[in-house]
Amino acid sequence: MYGVAILGAGIGAQHLDGYLALPDRYRVVAICDLDADKAGALAAKAAGCAVVSDVDSVVADPQIDIIDICLPPHLHGPVALKAFAAGKHVICEKPIAGSVTEADGMLAAARAADRLFAPIFQYRYGRGLYQLAALQERGLVGKPLVATLETHWNRGADYYAVPWRGKWASERGGAVLGHAIHIHDLVTAFFGPVTEVSAILDTRVNPIETEDCAAISMRTASGGLVTSSVTLGGADDRSRLRLVFDRLSAESGSNPYAPGADTWTFSARDRSQQAAIDAALEEIDAEIAQRPSGYVGQFEAIADHLDGKPASLVTGEDGVRSIELVAAIYHAARAAAHVTLPLDRSLPVCSDWAPGS
Repeated sequence: MYGVAILGAGIGAQHLDGYLALPDRYRVVAICDLDADKAGALAAKAAGCAVVSDVDSVVADPQIDIIDICLPPHLHGPVALKAFAAGKHVICEKPIAGSVTEADGMLAAARAADRLFAPIFQYRYGRGLYQLAALQERGLVGKPLVATLETHWNRGADYYAVPWRGKWASERGGAVLGHAIHIHDLVTAFFGPVTEVSAILDTRVNPIETEDCAAISMRTASGGLVTSSVTLGGADDRSRLRLVFDRLSAESGSNPYAPGADTWTFSARDRSQQAAIDAALEEIDAEIAQRPSGYVGQFEAIADHLDGKPASLVTGEDGVRSIELVAAIYHAARAAAHVTLPLDRSLPVCSDWAPGS
């Protein structure tokens, strides 16, 4: 069983629920937050869980194996480095870092300490995505052709009333960094890492520093082409993926926070093959029936990995690539250029992508 400290009682509340669903794998030892009342309300849900306000004391606690970072983005890197130096594993909410340089440093520290560095991409864990991965493993999908992604959410004055949001210094970016990062990670899980990108970004919805609209085009390592439409000016919150392979097309519903848990459709290009796909899905559904989704699915995979078992793990390298893609999008938009990845680390955008830096 692994002892966990959750740093941050905001999104940390959802993390806590994930750990509590796996009582044989994790024990939440502490909730750390400057708001003692907020932290106390969470800690009351976990037996023996302490309320702490000092990060350094949590990092030094020998009962704690894993530091789970759910803090504002500008704190992720500094706290992760402290945790690795203390010999702790690190789970970190997105975005893991505020620059490529910082993300590279976090990954290097994890390797030097021989500790796990697990970025949170809980969207990967859900029935529809388990189905698609299993169809791919059975050779029923074919090569990636194109994908369309939509992140159309509604964020207004109440959302940006939180002081650190909408500012380059603290949130470190806008919709590309804080919202679309999930759906971009999902497409790379099936199409491979992004190798080329061009983009147009704008701030059209809210009076904030960072972008809240984007139109992005990408090429991936598989050769697949991806278009991503992003706005925080939607009437409601909707995310959608349509992934077209040369043997079938896969399409999600519009669930913004758990697209993998939605009902997906899988349509054969050759209609004579639809029966084979449907039969495979019946077998797959039986195989994945007990697999948890969302945070529970990701935390189970992390525990399996730490136990030395096979696991569908989101790696530190995946986290670095997610940040590198953000930097490439900002670079492409500002330079009106077609940008290739991996990025040359000597580019200024790798050390700081804030405008004017």
